[in-house]
Amino acid sequence: MPDWREDRVGSAEHGENLFVLQRMASGFAVIGDVQFLPGYCVLLASPRRNHLTDLPPSERRQFLFDMSLVGEAIERVYRDDGLLRVNYEIQGNTDAFLHAHIWPRYVWEDDDRRRLPVSRYPLACWSDPGSQHDDARHGAKRRLLEAALRELVTDNR
Repeated sequence: MPDWREDRVGSAEHGENLFVLQRMASGFAVIGDVQFLPGYCVLLASPRRNHLTDLPPSERRQFLFDMSLVGEAIERVYRDDGLLRVNYEIQGNTDAFLHAHIWPRYVWEDDDRRRLPVSRYPLACWSDPGSQHDDARHGAKRRLLEAALRELVTDNR
């Protein structure tokens, strides 16, 4: 059986993506595989698209609105942990499907890093075993994110 990470969107659509937090109108909100910035999430477009501009205007607005809801959930859950702001990125340089990275930024980050995009963090942050999502360390906050997203999705239908 293939690893769900090989097809993140398809595995979410089939209920096999272990990192799904909430089904959104435009796709799936998932907790990031890495948590060196706690609360990092990704919004996966579903059905799968390659570019934001592949979506008709109404679906494009929905995707961007859903992205903002994920950011709002992060703000609610991590505001007391030194959250400074939330950054939103749509790149597609590595994974050729529409997805948005929603990055919490914290007061405790080094100034040199906090002022730059998260992509400027050392590559080791993405592969460090200590940065990987782990239910024992991140599960309680993950459940709070799930609850906040459920509430935001319900309130914004």
